[in-house]
Amino acid sequence: MMWALASLLLAGLARAAIPNAMLRGMPSLPKLPVPERSITSLNGTALPPITTVYYFDQLIDHNNPDLGTFQQRYWMNWEFYEPSGPIILMTPGEADADGYEAYITNETINGLIAQQQNGAAVLIEHRFFGYSNPYDNLTSQSLALLTIQQAIDDLEYFANTADLPMPGGDAVKPGQAPWILIGGSYSGALTGWTMVNKPELFWAAYASSAVVEAITDYYGYFTPVREYMPQNCSSDVQAVIAYLDGMYAANDTTGIQTLKEAFGLGDIVHVDDFASALQYNLFDWQSLQPDVGPGATFFEFCDALEVKDGVNAGPEGWGLENAIYSWGNFWNTTYYSYVCGTEDAETCLGTYDMSQSYWTNVAVNNAYRSWFWMVCNQVGWYQVGPPEGQPAIVSRILQPIYEERQCVNMFPQAFAYPPEPTTSQTDMMYDGWNLNVPRLFFANGLRDPWREATVSADGLFKANTTSMPIYEGDGFHCSDLIVENAIVDSTIAVVQEAGLMYMKEWLAEWTPST
Repeated sequence: MMWALASLLLAGLARAAIPNAMLRGMPSLPKLPVPERSITSLNGTALPPITTVYYFDQLIDHNNPDLGTFQQRYWMNWEFYEPSGPIILMTPGEADADGYEAYITNETINGLIAQQQNGAAVLIEHRFFGYSNPYDNLTSQSLALLTIQQAIDDLEYFANTADLPMPGGDAVKPGQAPWILIGGSYSGALTGWTMVNKPELFWAAYASSAVVEAITDYYGYFTPVREYMPQNCSSDVQAVIAYLDGMYAANDTTGIQTLKEAFGLGDIVHVDDFASALQYNLFDWQSLQPDVGPGATFFEFCDALEVKDGVNAGPEGWGLENAIYSWGNFWNTTYYSYVCGTEDAETCLGTYDMSQSYWTNVAVNNAYRSWFWMVCNQVGWYQVGPPEGQPAIVSRILQPIYEERQCVNMFPQAFAYPPEPTTSQTDMMYDGWNLNVPRLFFANGLRDPWREATVSADGLFKANTTSMPIYEGDGFHCSDLIVENAIVDSTIAVVQEAGLMYMKEWLAEWTPST
């Protein structure tokens, strides 16, 4: 579909020239165009546009209410609402929430649940993202209040305190009305963690591609990519990566320089930054959805490697020599300008110049900076090369220390030396893969690069129960949140129908407590 291609292009432009390749693969929600239509309530009353911004006085610090409040932005749609219907809450997570308004319409699972259950849908911006900031900067000192627990407490305080702008919106607190929490990717994990940390606050929840297990050494990101990308493309990428890693092990700096120059990246000073640049093509996988055609950037990349004189390579690929030439040519003719524009390679892709504004800019509404704070401190998810003995489409030169060093670049006031994120503590506090809470629906996708941090990770074999159902379709990242994907892929339709069925069952069991 055209919107999917358009969003891919926008994502590419928005993410150009990010020195840290990992941030191109943030666990974030897919973005849909904001529907341009007038909306009316069930009784025919014209409602405010879904782009209307509302503000909630959120506590700066839930451990110290005396610090006061900040204005947290939210959006709301009550076109399907009837009294006693549920309040359906989502945060888009690590992004400026403006532009995610489709998630309060029936173009998404949120709106389908609202339509089925006569509920109202709310989208609330995560603290320290967009323009919901306790302080007017993103210094380390300010970001000290950007934690998973503060984000969970935000959701609780909003649910218990907010007087919503719809008629009767001051009498729909939990206990007066059932609340449903929905999330995808990181916000899906936040959904699961909130259900663990605040039992009974939300009556039910829907978590899509929810990365509930914090993992420092997250080489598993590339496992679904390698498994489901065209096999010939995977074979040739593996050949180039093995060649690079072999030269690195042999300290063949001349050979590495020749390889860098084949990609037009001879100016990159450090070999780990070159290895990171080669990841960029693989991160484009995360932008795929079932309705994206062969024109997607990822498939252009594979076609460049595997189609020669109109002939497609067999599953073993064309081999190392052609792979270097073809992959390098793709960077030289197409991809470099897409990623770096007119910048030189070291400025664009290097991570060692700490004077660059990328590291020093502390202005608000910088999702990469805010997210990197969470990554460095609590969740890790460093997308690196796999252990020896496993197939590698990413260089083993890349290890967690490559990312941890950049934590010092970004936050020198907080980190004197590369920090290890407290992933084991995060998993202990919020149960990680071990979480088991009632009325929580998990939806995952086989082709999702974040699958290995979800409850559908390989080898986990977590039980699918009627209390905590786990459904997996053939989709990509958060595919089941988008209604249009179910039209293209019947396995996603099955997941969405199951989610709607469980929400109907669980809401029928709810009774008011106040």
